[in-house]
Amino acid sequence: MPSTLVRTLIGCTAFTIFITNTVVWCTVLFVVRLAKALIPLPAWKRFTTKVLMGIGSIWIDTNSWGLRVTQKHRWDVQGLEGLTEGGWYLVSSNHRSMVDIVVLQRVFNHRIPFLKFFLKSQLIWVPFLGQAWWSLDFPFMRRYSKEEIARHPELRGRDLETTRKACEKFRLAPMSIINFLEGTRFIQEKHDRQKSPYRNLLLPKAGGIAFVLSALGDRLTSFVDVTIAYPDGTPGFWDVLSRRLDRIVVRVKSVPIPPDLIGGDYSGDAAYRERVQTWVREMWDRKDAEIDQLLAP
Repeated sequence: MPSTLVRTLIGCTAFTIFITNTVVWCTVLFVVRLAKALIPLPAWKRFTTKVLMGIGSIWIDTNSWGLRVTQKHRWDVQGLEGLTEGGWYLVSSNHRSMVDIVVLQRVFNHRIPFLKFFLKSQLIWVPFLGQAWWSLDFPFMRRYSKEEIARHPELRGRDLETTRKACEKFRLAPMSIINFLEGTRFIQEKHDRQKSPYRNLLLPKAGGIAFVLSALGDRLTSFVDVTIAYPDGTPGFWDVLSRRLDRIVVRVKSVPIPPDLIGGDYSGDAAYRERVQTWVREMWDRKDAEIDQLLAP
């Protein structure tokens, strides 16, 4: 392990690469997005959309290069066979760290269509990144609390309508959308508060995945089940940049989607809702056991 001073210098170098890369390519993204908006022709919009996705992939490639030249992470990735950039994929992963997104982008870039994910509406104000996500047509959602819905019942189902509209747009070209079933990063306090029956996972929330299956199930090539583990402990972003992280373990499984889960009504059909939840619970049982094996000495 390098000294603290060396790790700090390495971390600052990697961070500089990341920031410079982000500023440069986000600026290009804004210009292309503006050009896309100014010419309302379908062929032009399709072309500029492909250009935007290409810019996003270059941004990921450069970030990955920056990590390769500054870090010595040992990547243990299995299960990518059979994936293609011409497919439609619903990707689901456990959520251990804010680093998970960086890991998933590196693993899947150029293997499946550019990864998109649902974002909290507040994240659009993150400098550069928020506007880049907007330029790349990432769907932003606002979550309403039970108290807000009680005061304003018309807000009920608003986030589901956002999901439906986003999925309509995703039908136009091959895409990959990722859903973190836990809804948030694993933290032991949250795990204890939920009284989760899983050792390594929070309780899964099946609603989001069910609405994507309902809206896009007939288009989806397969369901991609991802398990991420960090045998050296859950890292923060600085840990990844400053050589405090050694091994990154990723297991990928391409899973056929059960036909009876396609096109159902999660909110209005209790039997369909139970089928989806049962499918998710069985997957979570397997994932919990798999993480135990991956973290074993």
